[in-house]
Amino acid sequence: MGQQTIKAISSNDLLAETLHLRNEGYRMVAITCTNKDGMELSYSFDKDYDLLSLRFITNTTEEISSISIIYPFAFLYENEIKELFGVNIIDISIDFNNSLYKIPVKTPFNMKEVDK
Repeated sequence: MGQQTIKAISSNDLLAETLHLRNEGYRMVAITCTNKDGMELSYSFDKDYDLLSLRFITNTTEEISSISIIYPFAFLYENEIKELFGVNIIDISIDFNNSLYKIPVKTPFNMKEVDK
């Protein structure tokens, strides 16, 4: 039976940790964001039924480097998180510049931004 592990990291360590997992044979499963006490990002990876999530909390002003240079298909998750939560993800390989969705308000899952 597989294990589930959450590894707390700093946002500055995201690229190095992701590259290490890629080199170890992990596949990317998902990137999620939750708005609680800041923007909590979880980058989840799987190898041999073991799920490992890299997790950190950020704000909407800190620049977060895209992992799309390591896992190319991450660009969809990253565009979604950037547009819906307002997380400042930079250097996304294919950046939709906040036009992935047709939404009536900017960053609808970031209530601080919606209330402006």
